[in-house]
Amino acid sequence: MNAARGAQEGVTPGPDSEMGLKILVAGGFGVGKTTLVGSVSEIRPLRTEERLSAAGEAVDDTGGVGGKSSTTVAMDFGRITIRQGLSLYLFGTPGQGRFWFLWDDLSDGALGAVVLADTRRLADCFPAVDYFERRAIPFLVAVNCFAQARSYGADEVAHALDLDRGTPVVLCDARDRDSGKEVLIRLVEHAGRRHTVRQLNPVG
Repeated sequence: MNAARGAQEGVTPGPDSEMGLKILVAGGFGVGKTTLVGSVSEIRPLRTEERLSAAGEAVDDTGGVGGKSSTTVAMDFGRITIRQGLSLYLFGTPGQGRFWFLWDDLSDGALGAVVLADTRRLADCFPAVDYFERRAIPFLVAVNCFAQARSYGADEVAHALDLDRGTPVVLCDARDRDSGKEVLIRLVEHAGRRHTVRQLNPVG
């Protein structure tokens, strides 16, 4: 994890691989960030979960996630090997606004980010979308398909979030390892294209 913090352009030396890429998993409160990191991580994920308390009810909007009893207060951390010589280091961000001061440190050196979205609370991912757009960090939106949620197509979600053209929107199940792995592969491909374009553009 210390190596990941020192990443340049999202690339870090991995202990068991030739290259490690730092990826953020962001989104609103209760959208499934901890679940996604845990489902794909090949190591036991590091979690900083605390139980929700009565004191937090005044600042944490639990509407739509009534069954949630804990929340991430710093970050989640996991690792997944995509192929031989390429591993991803996953950093899940806290979802509540009172912990957003941690995002700058977590995003330092990140190759890109997954913004998880819940169509029942789509507005909750606006802050994450704005954050990565302002900092020119490549990202995609992954719609976590909850059973109780109405289904929307990728184009509908992209329009509702007013995403820049070319920002991918994918549907996923954060509980499923293969689904989560596909999201990460799509992000790496997208981020790779973005970085290539930047290098080809003339300076100034």
